[in-house]
Amino acid sequence: MSHTAYIGLGANLGDAAGAIQGAAQELAATPDIQALRLSPLYGSAPVGCTGPDYVNAVAEIHTTLQPAALLAALQAIEQAHGRKRPYRNAPRTLDLDLLWFDGKTIDTPTLTVPHPRMHLRAFVLRPLRDLTPDLVLPQGNLAGLLARCADQDIHPL
Repeated sequence: MSHTAYIGLGANLGDAAGAIQGAAQELAATPDIQALRLSPLYGSAPVGCTGPDYVNAVAEIHTTLQPAALLAALQAIEQAHGRKRPYRNAPRTLDLDLLWFDGKTIDTPTLTVPHPRMHLRAFVLRPLRDLTPDLVLPQGNLAGLLARCADQDIHPL
């Protein structure tokens, strides 16, 4: 059975745009992922931390992987790109977040879906809206949620 999932991609160290594009290609080549669509790239100021601006995008995938296996694949791609986690919200070479999985609610020690802060982040909502404007999250529709984040700096690249 094929599942639809949305993955948030972000980076703010090194060649951030290249890391996003490379990660999308690696994700598309992952066994059991049949299709991938990548949103346009956006630039955004860091939220809740300091450091260089981020490059962000969202990928829509169709996969037969279950959520835990998909998370493991995302973390393997992050590791291949030199992801370090010295402290919460540290600048990063690559960040891949499982945002949404078939509209399911998942709450385990290692995975929370829908992503618990995605409704508060313009850098997630704007590229997500590019891919699926009619998606409704538990907190509301994307247009309304994005309007609440109007004070966050985000711009097309």
